[in-house]
Amino acid sequence: MYLIAIKMLMGDTAKYIALVLGVAFSTMLMSNQATIFAGIMERAANQISEVREADLWVMDKRVRYFEETEQLTQTQLWRVRGIEGVRWAVPLFKGLAMAHAPGGGLRQVHLMGVDDATLTGVCPEMVIGSKEDLKIPDGVIIDRAGYRFLFSGTPKLGGTIEINEHRGVIAGICDAAPPFTTFPLIFAKYSDAERYVGNPRKPITFILVAAEPNVDQSSLANRIEATTGLQVLGWKDFASQTIWYYVHNTGLGVNFAVTVILGFIIGAVVVGQMFHIFVLENLRHFATLKAVGISNGTMSRMILVQGLVVGAIGYNLGMAVSAEFFAFVRSLGMDFRGFYLSWQVMVSTGVAIALIMLLATGLSIRRLSKIDPVSVFKS
Repeated sequence: MYLIAIKMLMGDTAKYIALVLGVAFSTMLMSNQATIFAGIMERAANQISEVREADLWVMDKRVRYFEETEQLTQTQLWRVRGIEGVRWAVPLFKGLAMAHAPGGGLRQVHLMGVDDATLTGVCPEMVIGSKEDLKIPDGVIIDRAGYRFLFSGTPKLGGTIEINEHRGVIAGICDAAPPFTTFPLIFAKYSDAERYVGNPRKPITFILVAAEPNVDQSSLANRIEATTGLQVLGWKDFASQTIWYYVHNTGLGVNFAVTVILGFIIGAVVVGQMFHIFVLENLRHFATLKAVGISNGTMSRMILVQGLVVGAIGYNLGMAVSAEFFAFVRSLGMDFRGFYLSWQVMVSTGVAIALIMLLATGLSIRRLSKIDPVSVFKS
């Protein structure tokens, strides 16, 4: 019976292809938009997730996300260091600066000032050099995408760069995950970063803390908050808070959600309607099967098999097109890094397509259950 169902499905080539393309289009639209949204949100937290040495981030109580900061004082850093359970605490400076390469480009950059001694916070993925090279006089590490914008030619060390009218020397090139904005990333020693921005009265943006072994991080965070009045978050919590800020306070979440929902609705309406028409045009065949003793349950399973074939082929075709699209986009330049089909998007899209096919086949099964073979043949 199931082979007959497949032959019936593929017998009308035009409608079969239209059904598959309808599912493929819905798959491509939903997975494409979900992937772009996930990629943008991941970028919002990339600079947090790349600081792998610290257990806790300490910041002003009013800070809601990574880009919105209130500077801290050296005194607050010393108070954090004196709290029981803190193994070490180091400053992290984050700010914006103007960078200019001789004979090259001029661009605003993200300036990250890391602790002079430990270099905690430097991008862990180095392309050329090592993070220890940051300790040379005026040394800076620039991300690969930023280097390609500011300099021409093959990436190399030793070039000079002007940061807010102060000299920097390229001591390393890293492969940092792309930030939310596409500004280049420059890592400098904390003391150099202070000099680049004019030695501000409050020079610390975040305090990075590591807990002593066997110390509960949640309890330590509560102690730091109670002692200093500052906000303390684990890196995962801070990353989530940053992402949810963009979801709640910008139109990104709503816009992408609307597009994904439209993809689902279009798929459900188009595929459901076409599947229903397909069944109506094959009523005589189903009536014949019913007349010779085929039960409603068997015919229902035949419809489900047809839906499974259409859904599986359409889903795989749409997902393949979506994957090729992102592979092509990434090949256009480094600004499009980080956009890739994740297994979460593939699974969630697959669930949505399965639901679409269940709705489409459910309508057809309901129609088949009411078939009267005599009335069909009379007509």
